[in-house]
Amino acid sequence: MVIDHVGVAVESIESALPFYRKALKLDVVHTEIVAPQKVKVAFLQAGPSFIELLEPTGPEGPVADFLKKRGPGIHHVAFSVKDLTGHIMRLTQEGLPPLDDKPRPGARGHHVCFLHPKFAQGVLVELVENNG
Repeated sequence: MVIDHVGVAVESIESALPFYRKALKLDVVHTEIVAPQKVKVAFLQAGPSFIELLEPTGPEGPVADFLKKRGPGIHHVAFSVKDLTGHIMRLTQEGLPPLDDKPRPGARGHHVCFLHPKFAQGVLVELVENNG
């Protein structure tokens, strides 16, 4: 398993980008709106992995709630997997049920599911299956 990306909640992608461009020399390689999650995302290539900037598209939604409670910062760590459905079944059987009982559409045309932070020492973990 490898890290696919680190999700960073931001108030504004445009306001956050100057740091990533100037300090880290990272450029945006993909943007989209993930309507079901009420979020706009921008992926920046960082070697074989990505930084995903997450900007809420309105006052409601998981990222908007995160920003209200905690402010900007690391939102989640995502791992690339094969057979996401198999991972969901295995984790459920092992007493670590994901927040999602089946894969759901995520950014970049991938399927995703999230694992509750209580199982990972307070870290929200995302599993990502590339469907491309």
